[in-house]
Amino acid sequence: MIDWVELTESLAASPWLYVILMSVSLLDSFLPLIPSEPVIIIAGVLAASGSTNLVLVIGATAVGAFLGDQIPYALGRGLSDRVEKRLPAKSKRRASRDWISAQLDARGGFVLVSTRFIPVGRYIVTVTSGMVRYDYRLYVLFTVLGGTAWSAYTVLTGYLGGVLFQENALLAFLVGLGLALALSGALEVIRRVRARGAMV
Repeated sequence: MIDWVELTESLAASPWLYVILMSVSLLDSFLPLIPSEPVIIIAGVLAASGSTNLVLVIGATAVGAFLGDQIPYALGRGLSDRVEKRLPAKSKRRASRDWISAQLDARGGFVLVSTRFIPVGRYIVTVTSGMVRYDYRLYVLFTVLGGTAWSAYTVLTGYLGGVLFQENALLAFLVGLGLALALSGALEVIRRVRARGAMV
């Protein structure tokens, strides 16, 4: 199995680093077990030390995230007829699919951009977007915005940790990871509060 973190650190001064970042963020879009956030945070720490280019790190991860989001959409669209037949009318899975579809119709931009920050949530929403044939032009727009925002946020948490703790790379990484987890938690709380408010 590939050690993505070790690979990232070993390629810190190489152009191949950007290929790794693009690959890991692409794969993470539909394979939640790929550890994209730690890898991208480390790249942000490396950018703070001058070992790599901050703009290129953000760009590579954003491109990978965007391309990765197109895969579950295509799968959902291609398999929609088969999947729909396996969702009984009153099952929980059908109710979940219908709820996500309604949310996409009502506030597709918010749903697609915000769930980009939720590892399993992003996959469920992107697959469902394909299944319900959500307008692809809007899907492209919102996945560009979501992927870019997610990339910038993840890279910059590592960069901030690197700037604050230049003498200790491990501490810089841990601070960056802590910031990412704290902000992700805050976004999830906001999302849940909004969801409850919409259901009232």
